[in-house]
Amino acid sequence: MQIELKDVSYTYGLNTVYEVSALSGINLSVKEGEFIAIAGQTGSGKSTLIQHLNGLIRPTSGRILFEGKDIWEEGYDLRELRTHVGLVFQYPENQLFETTVVKDVMFGPRNQGLSEEECRQRAEEALKLVGIPEELLETSPFDLSGGQKRRVAVAGVLAMNPEVLILDEPTAGLDPAGREEILTLIRRLRDRQGITIILVSHSMEDVASYAGRMIVIHQGKIAFDGTPRQVFAHYRELEEIGLAAPQITYIMHALKKGGLDVDVNAITVSEAKRSILLALAMARSGTVHV
Repeated sequence: MQIELKDVSYTYGLNTVYEVSALSGINLSVKEGEFIAIAGQTGSGKSTLIQHLNGLIRPTSGRILFEGKDIWEEGYDLRELRTHVGLVFQYPENQLFETTVVKDVMFGPRNQGLSEEECRQRAEEALKLVGIPEELLETSPFDLSGGQKRRVAVAGVLAMNPEVLILDEPTAGLDPAGREEILTLIRRLRDRQGITIILVSHSMEDVASYAGRMIVIHQGKIAFDGTPRQVFAHYRELEEIGLAAPQITYIMHALKKGGLDVDVNAITVSEAKRSILLALAMARSGTVHV
């Protein structure tokens, strides 16, 4: 077990006329090595939730544990926690501020008290890991493309050797090629480094293709928690709370309704392709697909 939330609630503007409940009674366990996607409408509470995970926000009530220890107990080192649980915000410009790419990525290790040599080594390793070429290390981060800025922001967190990496809408504003690059990088980090990934995303296609677990937040509560396939099976209920399943889900249901015996639980293009080809072959041969 890495992170556990026990009956966590949070209210903005507590005891004022502006009081708004953002989270209510959240119980959640995040295990080592998971790839979790968090989805929800704007204002559902998902961004508030992830800021609780590394102590950026203190819950109004409830407990948050990392490796079994309450992070809000007196004497707990929140600064140390944030080296284990790294958060990359939606807009990387908010995290980039140094004069060069490599100096920016060295900032986190410096705060960990490492030597200048160790900081440089960690930064170069992290930048290599995210695919930033060596010739860009001394470039201003603000001269980079949107996708490159995202990579540098991720590298800045990775340089601190986190065990958990939280990313808030990391593909927002990127073109399809940039989105694919970032998501492939994130999955590679999970597969090769064993890092636990928590991804906030509005793209159901991305969730279906990359995540192993999906959590839907609605009005500050967990509405669904399961594999993407399990959650998307409730696509009608998702629609009622302002979300949708991947387009593939709707296509497969339409084909099924039209008489083609396809698997309506297919959630990716590759799964749908296999199911459609099999159903067509069965239809041609007169075999019933059970």
